[in-house]
Amino acid sequence: MDPIVLTQLATGLSVLAGAVLVKSVMEQKPMAGPWPRCSSCNGTGRVNCMCSRWSDGDVGCRSCAGSGRMPCSSCGGTGTGRPVPVQISMRPPSRPS
Repeated sequence: MDPIVLTQLATGLSVLAGAVLVKSVMEQKPMAGPWPRCSSCNGTGRVNCMCSRWSDGDVGCRSCAGSGRMPCSSCGGTGTGRPVPVQISMRPPSRPS
C-alpha cells in the first residue's frame, strides 16, 4: 500500500475512535454537568422568546436574533439548575451617641 493511503486510513480510524469515545462520555455525563437541569428550560439553556409569544406570525427581535428562542433567564443559558452566588453585606447597627 502507498504511504499516503495508510496515512489517510490511520487518520480516518482515529477520527472514528474519537467519535466513539466522545459518544460514550456524553451518554454517561449529560451536558448539564453535576448540577441538576434547569426547570425552566429543561437543560437546553433556551426558552421561547417573547416576540414569538406575542407576534402575529413573524418572529425576530434583538433577544433571539430571529430564531424565536432566547437564553433562559433562570439559568443564564447554561441549562443547569445551580444556584447563582449572591454576596450579602451587612453593616453593624449604629449606636446612638
